[in-house]
Amino acid sequence: MNALLGERVALKHGAGGRAMRLLIESVFVEGLAAAVDGVGLGAMDDGAALRVGDQWLIVTTDSHVVHPRFFPGGDIGRLAISGTVNDLAMMGATEPLGLTCAVVLEEGLPFSELERIRDSMKLAAAEAGARVVTGDTKVMRKGEVDGIVINTTGVALTKTLVRDCDLRPGDRILVTGSIGDHGFAVLAARNNLDLQGDLRSDVAPVNGVIRLALRAGGVTALKDPTRGGMASTLHELAAKSGVGILLDESALPVHGEVRAAAELLGIDPLHVANEGKAVIGVRPECAERVLGAIREHPLGREAAIVGTCLADWKGKVILDTGFGRRLVAEIEGEPMPRIC
Repeated sequence: MNALLGERVALKHGAGGRAMRLLIESVFVEGLAAAVDGVGLGAMDDGAALRVGDQWLIVTTDSHVVHPRFFPGGDIGRLAISGTVNDLAMMGATEPLGLTCAVVLEEGLPFSELERIRDSMKLAAAEAGARVVTGDTKVMRKGEVDGIVINTTGVALTKTLVRDCDLRPGDRILVTGSIGDHGFAVLAARNNLDLQGDLRSDVAPVNGVIRLALRAGGVTALKDPTRGGMASTLHELAAKSGVGILLDESALPVHGEVRAAAELLGIDPLHVANEGKAVIGVRPECAERVLGAIREHPLGREAAIVGTCLADWKGKVILDTGFGRRLVAEIEGEPMPRIC
């Protein structure tokens, strides 16, 4: 066991930052990863990619424990469907073959809430062009689980496999819309914060946006900035690809409500989770074309080119503030646990 992990699991080990990666590498990758013809657990990508004839079978799975279950802009059901569809899309698979749905329920959960969550999942699946094809249900005694835990697995086929390790110097970094919306919306709902403005989660399936980006051509990497936010996502992309990333702070799309919440709470929007956005690496000559294609989609209207990949500063993320440059820290753990 890696001594850096400590003796017991902590919330930071599931938060999307360095601590979670260390847990996965030290416990699961070392203990379970096996060689595959494609992309397996050891790659720590958004899913597995297994060769099937002239195509790739993409498989991904995710569990959802968000608190509260319902929040402005969404709920745990919409989150479960969107998160799995998005992980498939981050591997280049934008047409899901099917999804599984396994739920662990707490004794005493109102059926009205369960039906509301089911209906939300149904709507999100229709939006994504996906189908729930099988599942499982368990019930725990009151107090043994917090209301409901949902696990979803997705499978899809693609001829074009996209990895999170193929950025090259000169590539441009795009984000498909505003950052920080989901994390701050959940935090405000959880703590009954009376913040100004309409803070709403961005939770949505983005496979339609990614489909347009891939058709435009020149995409070299994909990642959804969920736990750990943009900062952790960019650090992971930079480290795996062996590049540095220079961010233009003035180009980052951030809603006014998020800026206000960030200043009030002292939390950088770059460290806050998103559930309806994607970070896209694009060859420089294709960046404007991809940006234009993304902006044709309702979920991509606020898309922006926000950074450039560098040959030096490998594994580092640098923020150009307009007054100078500074390193963007990758936090140990998510400042907001249980946001997905």
